[in-house]
Amino acid sequence: LKTGFLKWKPDYDSAATEYGKAAVAFKNAKQFDQAREACLREAEAHENNKACTFFFHCRAYEQAGMMLKEMQRLPEAVQLIEKASMMYLENGTPDTAAIALERAGKLIENVSPEKAVQLYQQAASVFENEERLRQALEMLGKASRLLVRGRRLDEAALSLQKEKSIYKEIENYPTCYKKTIAQVLVHLHRNDYVAAERCVRESYSIPGFNGSEDCAALEQLLEGYDQQDQDQVSEVCNSPLFKYMDNDYAKLGLTLVVPGGGIKKKSPNSAQDKARGPAAVGSHADEEEDEYSGGLC
Repeated sequence: LKTGFLKWKPDYDSAATEYGKAAVAFKNAKQFDQAREACLREAEAHENNKACTFFFHCRAYEQAGMMLKEMQRLPEAVQLIEKASMMYLENGTPDTAAIALERAGKLIENVSPEKAVQLYQQAASVFENEERLRQALEMLGKASRLLVRGRRLDEAALSLQKEKSIYKEIENYPTCYKKTIAQVLVHLHRNDYVAAERCVRESYSIPGFNGSEDCAALEQLLEGYDQQDQDQVSEVCNSPLFKYMDNDYAKLGLTLVVPGGGIKKKSPNSAQDKARGPAAVGSHADEEEDEYSGGLC
């Protein structure tokens, strides 16, 4: 980088190469702070080198973020990796940008699930724009599960609907059925029976759903929930169809409680008869039979 009488301009290209070598050496020596500093200097050298490929500039920032990760400074690491991903997008390499966002999401998932959800959704949007729908679905699936885990059920319902729409678009209908089950469980935990019922009704348009075991189980679940029959609801939610879903959705099923304490709806007469006992029921029946035995007058 030094200049002199015979060297008027800094050699940014060579400097970037040397900083990159230094970063690797510091990393191997477990001196992560110095490695991070070398990566940032490499990025600066690439930025000043007008002939440099922008990709290497972005990668240096991403590597600096990974050094911060080794130092357990995760929020700062995510910030640098996110910056690198935005630069990848500007550079016209969206696939690399989405992969960087996914990597950042994994880093921060246990520390800040809210931030991880945002990063996964950004990655999904990038993949979707590039028509890489399977990768987009993978990111959306991670976001949906984190939202359910964090009890952000309104957002989870929207995320699951987005997943289901894409699965329908690529004609993966069996997975649509599973997403419908997840949606219904989320809506019932939101105490929104109407939305759960509408979700099942709309799914009848999916080829093969009507008549599938998923459809039958959901109809049975909604019937039990509407009738406040906790036994029926628990029986459905403990079936293999529900228990072997993704863990976060299986937990929703196992913890689903119907409103009203799980007491079946009964007619007022039957409730009164039960309180009076068998003898009272019999006498009540006799009274009904003998009501007009003496004639209308």
